[in-house]
Amino acid sequence: MAFESLMVPLGTPMPDFALPDLDQRIYSRADYEDGPGLLVVFACNHCPYVKHIEAALGELVDSIPSLPTVAICTNDASAYPDDAPLRLRDQAIRAGWTFPYLVDESQQIGRAFRASCTPDFFLFDADLKLAYRGAFDESTPGNGKPLNGDDLRTAIEAVLAGRPAPEPQRPSMGCSIKWRDA
Repeated sequence: MAFESLMVPLGTPMPDFALPDLDQRIYSRADYEDGPGLLVVFACNHCPYVKHIEAALGELVDSIPSLPTVAICTNDASAYPDDAPLRLRDQAIRAGWTFPYLVDESQQIGRAFRASCTPDFFLFDADLKLAYRGAFDESTPGNGKPLNGDDLRTAIEAVLAGRPAPEPQRPSMGCSIKWRDA
């Protein structure tokens, strides 16, 4: 069953975070405070929706090197071993991702962002306020629509030019985040 992103209100400040990447280097919100913004992608290795867009996402991000990007896996890797760090590394290589892939083992950061699905995109502007939350494009596995990243690319271009991302914004759709039982 597909889940949609929660469509967190635009203008929401980026939550504070400090997470390790696959090589144990820590990345934090403070690393991006003086930049043009940040794209945060909640992703995982096992989800067919992420697999559907992963190579195109890598190409899109590489085509806009001025925008820092991080992926975060919040899924419970004990219940979903394909989402353990070693398998995330395989995914990053397969997809051609050159951006950091962070591991949210405690799941606190995923909750702070209000991530709900994979993929779930959060684009923050230079003030680290939420400027876009929504879909990569209209394509989903099997729907036959072009996989081109148009929704996300248009939002990124606007934000980098200091303009608001266009609205309305279509929710992202994918597998639910795999939360641990509380």
